[in-house]
Amino acid sequence: MMAIVVFVMGSVVGLAGWRGRVVADPAAASKSRADHRKIAPWMFAFLAAGYTGGVLSLVMQQKSILESPHFWTGSIVLGLLATNGIISLGGFGGNRPLLRTVHAYLGSVALCVMFLHAMLGLKLGLAI
Repeated sequence: MMAIVVFVMGSVVGLAGWRGRVVADPAAASKSRADHRKIAPWMFAFLAAGYTGGVLSLVMQQKSILESPHFWTGSIVLGLLATNGIISLGGFGGNRPLLRTVHAYLGSVALCVMFLHAMLGLKLGLAI
């Protein structure tokens, strides 16, 4: 189920965010930014809930949490996305272009780590 969040919502959020930055048509760019703002918080909420479930699963299996690469990639993703959320909720520091650029690239890094996280989760799930 989390793979759906990672691949579908993650891709939609990432593409909408970048499309809002690079599309020349102001109306299309505005719509993409609005879509990004609508979906990104939900994606974060689902990922945070999945993170909690994943940690509980490791605890119930009596596995060492800190030795799991899946735990670390999930923690990194949530940290990156939380940082991005703080940047955007802060109004990009008064709409500063540098913070918007940091937001875009930080989100892209988070997506890449999310895809790695999904692969590690598949490996972990198949090992049960």
